[in-house]
Amino acid sequence: MAKHLFTSESVTEGHPDKVCDQISDAVLDEILSQDKNAHVACEVTATTGMIHVMGEISTDCYVDIADVARKVVNNIGYNDPKCGFDGNTCAVLTSIDAQSPDIAMGVNESLELKDGESDTDNQIGAGDQGMMFGYACDETPELMPMPISLAHKLAKQLTKIRKDGTLSYLRPDGKTQVTVEYDDDKIVGIDTVVISTQHDEDVTLEQIRKDIIEYVIKPIIPAELMNENTK
Repeated sequence: MAKHLFTSESVTEGHPDKVCDQISDAVLDEILSQDKNAHVACEVTATTGMIHVMGEISTDCYVDIADVARKVVNNIGYNDPKCGFDGNTCAVLTSIDAQSPDIAMGVNESLELKDGESDTDNQIGAGDQGMMFGYACDETPELMPMPISLAHKLAKQLTKIRKDGTLSYLRPDGKTQVTVEYDDDKIVGIDTVVISTQHDEDVTLEQIRKDIIEYVIKPIIPAELMNENTK
């Protein structure tokens, strides 16, 4: 390929999609810590003032799902009504059912066991079918493409300076996006960096822009990749 641009984005822990992911992960972790043979299919949705945890769970243990959800939300930083969401007061609804017998029939025991083979290493059945694809590349030490690597690091830095008090006016929700310019598959430079963040009402855009460049972008984006045309 000749010159081209490639863009990737990342979100912070306070982004609604990521909040839901963290709650479902926490529910799974808490159940597996007590019952390693549990089957957990947990989905979460959230809107202002409300979390809904639903799915199919088969386990012998008890988990206070509402308490797990609130701890996740508070740890993220949504512990003040001014942020538009508060883990201490939000509603937590649970709609949990036992695992479908049809699914259990496929995942509890392998085909080999069903056919009478007792001496087998394949004792657990297969779950849902899935297809994944991906690749490793040498653009970064972590073998990830440069755009997504930088987007993730910017999001992590945005969260760090919020939690350590460097920029106390920041709030949990945020998104980062990086566009990298390539020439014949070689990185030429950074074309665009976009960062959006939730913040206190009394902070000006001018102040946010100055601070984000200083405390988020400069520590993460290599200076040699920035030029006069970087937006």
